[in-house]
Amino acid sequence: MDIKNNEEELLSQCFDSLFPICRSITGPGLEQSIALFKEYMPLQIEKIPTGTQVFDWEVPPEWHFKRARLWGPNGEVVCDTNESNLHVVNYSEPVNRSIELEELQKHLHSIPSLPEAIPYVTSYYNRSWGFCLPHKQRQELQPGTYKVEIDSSFFHEGGVPFAHCTIVGESSREILLTSYLCHPSLANNELSGPLVLLGLHNRIQQWSKRRFSYRFLLNPETIGSLCFLSKYYRHLQSNLEAGLILTCVGGPESNLKYKSSRMANSLFDSYVSYLADHNPTIWKALPFNPLGGSDERQYCSPGFNLPMGQISRTTYGQYDGYHNSLDTKEFMDIKQLIKTIDQLEAFLLDAEIAGKPLNLSPYGEPQLGKRGLYPNVNSPNNWRNSSDRMHDDRKVLNAILTILNLADGEHSILEIANLLDLPLDDLRPIIEKLESENLIRFNSEQNV
Repeated sequence: MDIKNNEEELLSQCFDSLFPICRSITGPGLEQSIALFKEYMPLQIEKIPTGTQVFDWEVPPEWHFKRARLWGPNGEVVCDTNESNLHVVNYSEPVNRSIELEELQKHLHSIPSLPEAIPYVTSYYNRSWGFCLPHKQRQELQPGTYKVEIDSSFFHEGGVPFAHCTIVGESSREILLTSYLCHPSLANNELSGPLVLLGLHNRIQQWSKRRFSYRFLLNPETIGSLCFLSKYYRHLQSNLEAGLILTCVGGPESNLKYKSSRMANSLFDSYVSYLADHNPTIWKALPFNPLGGSDERQYCSPGFNLPMGQISRTTYGQYDGYHNSLDTKEFMDIKQLIKTIDQLEAFLLDAEIAGKPLNLSPYGEPQLGKRGLYPNVNSPNNWRNSSDRMHDDRKVLNAILTILNLADGEHSILEIANLLDLPLDDLRPIIEKLESENLIRFNSEQNV
């Protein structure tokens, strides 16, 4: 399959394969899902064993789940995870018993404000069990004896997996792109991030030039990012230029929302602030906040303090389907994922040239004419073949001279674009020409 030309078909097929899988933060469903992505990305899979102390957390046993059913007093099926794996509380302990409705109610979960929706409920670290069902159905339950069967087990020789791969660029400085993979049968809140990650991997792999190296990471939320950090945080502290956590990147919202890193001074922080000022219908900049969100809370915790931002589109509070069965493929919309991939690819391409260049011929102005960067005859007539050319040629020369003069490792291309009142993308061919003539290189050890 030609990935570039068949992107929508590829993502749709991956979605259809992934959506029915009963995932959790550990276990066969998660590993099956990672294996599917490994078919399209050269992922290295690592696993932190159950019982390992990871900072203030302990890696839990694996949850192995087969099926859960609840029968009513007359033998009718009330809940069956073969119909929706949201019907069981994720990480439920095994149960096989009869129970009266009054006691059963303590183990039932529904959403009164969304009477048709099945909620998504978890109990990872406290042993419990339960069923989730539409509130309308719950209200119709009749008194009597119910039969509960949850076929699950806990495997203490397992662990928490994460999977990553790197596309090597010209610099050892890395851009980290990551998303979580642990929710069952949720579209926007679960599969949008990993699918966009896959799309970006396939796009970036095709770039002819990469100034940065790009690491792609899939992990279960929270515990998975902590497991990854337990092995790689020192590497990231030395090599990470900036990163993005992708979450809820589908849905109808028109703009992408970027939550900044904790320090709010990374390459991405500065560029999104610029974009939000110039394109508010496309980008929205949000300050860092440890409340809510996703794995940026781990990367940006005080001990790590890494330059990781979060990207989202339609999030909690913006749609009824958050953490329930209304979060469907139709709501997420594969075409919106393609739009997100397009926007993030353009963002990453611009970010590659938004950093701080160094002038490699800093003693006086370099001789531009011999490189075809200056008019052979410095006359006003040279700029007057047409009014458009006069404007464009003069603008290009002004940009060249400004870039070279400010390429001291202290000024960023983003600052220079603002000074010239030009979009960053307009400077790309000029920067690439200056690089090809060995007049500038990017000071990759410094941020914007």
